[in-house]
Amino acid sequence: MAVSAAEVKALRERTGAPIVDVKNALMEAEGDEQKAIEILRKKGAASAAKRGGRGTAEGVVSTYTHMSGTGERKQQRIGVLVEVLCETDFVALNDDFKEFAREVAVHIAAMNPQHVSLEDIPEEEVANERRILEEKAKADGKPDNVVEKIVEGQLKKWSSEIVLLDQKHFNEDKYEGKTIEDLRAEVAAKTGENVRIARFARFEVGQE
Repeated sequence: MAVSAAEVKALRERTGAPIVDVKNALMEAEGDEQKAIEILRKKGAASAAKRGGRGTAEGVVSTYTHMSGTGERKQQRIGVLVEVLCETDFVALNDDFKEFAREVAVHIAAMNPQHVSLEDIPEEEVANERRILEEKAKADGKPDNVVEKIVEGQLKKWSSEIVLLDQKHFNEDKYEGKTIEDLRAEVAAKTGENVRIARFARFEVGQE
C-alpha cells in the first residue's frame, strides 16, 4: 500500500530511523504506526547485532549526581560515572549518543544495577542463586519435573533486577517500557556504529 510523506515524516521524527526503512516498515505494517515501530525495532536490533563485533575505541564518560533534601539541607547523595563506547569520535559527539549515555547514568542512579550484562555476573554468584531457588522450589513441594522450569524463570527475573542491560529504563512512560538494551540498540541503529556500555560506578553517601 502507498504511504504519505506526512506519515513517513512523523514516524521518522518519532524513531530516528532512516527514511527508506521508515517507509518500508509503514508499507509492511499497512499504515499501522505501532506495527511499523515494532518492525523498525526488530530491524535495528538485528543490525546492531551485526555491528557487535566491531571495535569501540571512542566514546564518553557521562556523569550524574542526584540531589536530595530541600533548601539549605539539599545535598548530593548519589553520583554515577558510566563509560559508553562507540567506533568514532564523530558519533561520540552526536547528540543522540550523548543523550543515551546521560540517560543510562540517570537510570543507574535510580535503579542501582550490579552488572552491565548477564555475562558479567560471576559464575559462583549464579550457581549460589540457582541453589537457593532450587531448594525453595523443592521445599514448596514442587515436583522434580517442574523445578528446573521454575528455577530458570526465577533466575531470569533475578538477573533482570541486577543486570543493567536487562532492566527497563526507570522512566517507563517516557521510554515505553524499553530496556536499556533496547535503547542501546536504537542508538546503534541511528548512528550506524557499534555502541557498548563498558562499565559504570555508582556512589551513595553512607554505603560501601
